[in-house]
Amino acid sequence: MNSLSFALVLTGVLLNAAAQLLLKAGAGRVGHFEFAWSNAGPVGWQLATEPAILGGLACYVVSVVVWIMALSRVEVSIAYPMLSIGYVVNAVAAWYLFGEAVSPLRLTGIGIIVVGVYIVARS
Repeated sequence: MNSLSFALVLTGVLLNAAAQLLLKAGAGRVGHFEFAWSNAGPVGWQLATEPAILGGLACYVVSVVVWIMALSRVEVSIAYPMLSIGYVVNAVAAWYLFGEAVSPLRLTGIGIIVVGVYIVARS
C-alpha cells in the first residue's frame, strides 16, 4: 500500500471515528428519549438541529467519499480490517472526552486489534 492509499484509508477511518464521537456528544446533549409517535416531532427536531449530530453526519458523508477513493486503490481485504483502528481511536477518545472506563481487559483487546491491523497491513 503506497502512502496516498494509506492516507486515504486512515482519513476514512478517522472521519468515521470522529462521526461516532460527535454523535455520542450530540446524544448526550439531547438526552435519553423514547421512540414514540407522540414525541417523534420534538425529538426529531432536537436531533436534526443538534450541531454535534449534524457534524457527525457530515463526517460520515465525507468518510464515505474518502472510503470509496481508498477502495479504488486498495484491496478491500486489506482496507476493511483497517477500520479496526477506529476501535483504538474511539476507546482512547471516549476515555479522554467522556470519561468512559478503559479496563485492562479492554486494553488487551485493543492491543490485539493493533497487532492484527499491523499484520494485515504488512501482508
